[in-house]
Amino acid sequence: MPEKGTLYICATPIGNLGDITIRVLETLKQVDFIAAEDTRHSKKLLDHYGIKTPMLSYHQHNEKQRAPEIITRLDQGENCALISDAGMPGISDPGQILIRMCQEQDIKIDVLPGPNAAITALVLSGMPTDSFLFMGFLPAVKGERRKKLENIKPYFTTFLFYEAPHKITKTLNDILEILGDRQAAVVRELTKIHQTVHKGLVSELLVQFQAEPPKGECCLILAPAKENISKGEPSDWLEEMQRLESQGIARKEAMKKAAQKYGIYKRELYKASIAEKEKGREVT
Repeated sequence: MPEKGTLYICATPIGNLGDITIRVLETLKQVDFIAAEDTRHSKKLLDHYGIKTPMLSYHQHNEKQRAPEIITRLDQGENCALISDAGMPGISDPGQILIRMCQEQDIKIDVLPGPNAAITALVLSGMPTDSFLFMGFLPAVKGERRKKLENIKPYFTTFLFYEAPHKITKTLNDILEILGDRQAAVVRELTKIHQTVHKGLVSELLVQFQAEPPKGECCLILAPAKENISKGEPSDWLEEMQRLESQGIARKEAMKKAAQKYGIYKRELYKASIAEKEKGREVT
């Protein structure tokens, strides 16, 4: 009986085709076949690097039926590379079923590390990275989505979500109601020409995207609850706002940035500014 083959879990670029490891390229060339989430999408990557290895489709709609076929070929000694459209297979992408079946059949598995949208977005956002919780895609059904958010409410950590652009406002609205207004970032088009990081309070991002819906897949990062952020004193808020204005930043923007720094609502800073004026010490 031939020696069993190996399943290679290969991370692929999340945008820029240059973000692929030499090891992954060598593996894609050497395996007997590639299981791809979308063969048409993956063909662009393979063509770019001159890889001719045959592919078969392996996606969320056929993985239960396709996995046994792949297992049979692995059991017969063939090697397979599993890739998704972008990033690491098994992370909000097909792969978990096949991986579990390989473990049950004592088939060797090797993970080739590489790009991941969630971690890339987290680092780019500037949000706290010492503790975070990855939630993947929230449920599309409102009731289920809100229940999921209620379940994570007790945790004081950074949250990471994937979200489709046409659902971002609904998600932000539910987050605002359930998790409260907090610092957040929406990172989109990662590693591509139009990569953009939108930062602000959840309420501010909601208004922004209601006026101009984003394009491209989004990563949503939420900072820990404001209770974990030192709010400082009103004098600290006003001093920070003055410092920003002295750098030429308009008052409205300076107020927004100062509020974000201390994890407070802009209206709290506005009230502090009014109170300061009433005391005869108008903030300039």
